[in-house]
Amino acid sequence: MTKEEIIKRLVDEVKTDVIAWRRHLHAHPELSFQEEKTAQFVFETLQSFGHLELSRPTKTSVMARLIGQQPGRVVAIRADMDALPIQEENTFEFASKNPGVMHACGHDGHTAMLLGAAKIFAQLRDDIRGEIRFLFQHAEELFPGGAEEMVQAGVMDGVDVVIGTHLWSPLERGKIGIVYGPMMAAPDRFFIRIIGKGGHGAMPHQTIDAIAIGAQVVTNLQHIVSRYVDPLEPLVLSVTQFVAGTAHNVLPGEVEIQGTVRTFDETLRRTVPQWMERIVKGITEAHGASYEFQFDYGYRPVINYDEVTHVIEETARELLGEEAVARLKPNMGGEDFSAFLQKAPGSFFYVGARNEEKGIVYPHHHPRFTIDEDALEIGVQMFVAATLKLLAGAE
Repeated sequence: MTKEEIIKRLVDEVKTDVIAWRRHLHAHPELSFQEEKTAQFVFETLQSFGHLELSRPTKTSVMARLIGQQPGRVVAIRADMDALPIQEENTFEFASKNPGVMHACGHDGHTAMLLGAAKIFAQLRDDIRGEIRFLFQHAEELFPGGAEEMVQAGVMDGVDVVIGTHLWSPLERGKIGIVYGPMMAAPDRFFIRIIGKGGHGAMPHQTIDAIAIGAQVVTNLQHIVSRYVDPLEPLVLSVTQFVAGTAHNVLPGEVEIQGTVRTFDETLRRTVPQWMERIVKGITEAHGASYEFQFDYGYRPVINYDEVTHVIEETARELLGEEAVARLKPNMGGEDFSAFLQKAPGSFFYVGARNEEKGIVYPHHHPRFTIDEDALEIGVQMFVAATLKLLAGAE
């Protein structure tokens, strides 16, 4: 049998388990930093495989180490485990049993796929040169994120290369999405308070109208993208909240504005908040108001390493055929997988999970989001085959 045939046979043997694990996790979602039962389930499942050294780097994360019989490279594989504060609208049997909490982004599938890979590698321990670390990460969805905590706990010490994946609803099942270089942006956020002087809506001349001033701030912030930055430089500045007022005839004294900024370039990332505050300061001073400005830096951008990404692409071609590889553009979403990339070269890739024939078409973070479960075995195949290549020094 060829290596690909052996991997396919091993994946066939675990795919029923992988689906069952995914359904269990989907039915019992937990929010970021609260994944206690999820982590315990993962720990106990890994324990049943044997040959793995298990630890709990943080309260709600799990690491398993498979140390081969001979020395070699250290490859880490990461899966996130947390869910979202969304009320699920799906009606299948394994829909969320926790009101207001849902696996609406595919993390249940990521965890199940990595469990499947761990079970396979536990059976292959005698043939492994080097070490494989299985990183089951908490709190990807909520800043400051679980990846940074795990890195600080030492899970990446000595790691030579790291990989991770995301089940991807825009990509049809059977496709592997590859991005060289910048893949996902730094998701930063801002808070602005405009402080004016409230009063009667019929007597605006006696007030300092925070709403009118805030509206000018929102409009002028858009000039940063359209007029301050090279049109070919990726940048998103979105105002997502504008909170003011309590009654139709009252001009409020304050307005709160919040939103997000997405960038890839570190210099631009540090410059945008300076431009923003200059705009806010100028507009508020011109109208006799004052302001508060806060800018919070989120996760770093995900920048894939070309050499590791090439291994992922080559693996996809060998396992699934030329037509399976989809070269994708970067997107402005954020991912704290970037914390692992600060410690070792690596690559993050997509596993297509969409299937229009089955009605699996809803976007991530939607109350009816789900995945084509046939994608799970593809994810396990990719983890196993790519890791074997990386252990052999393919990167």
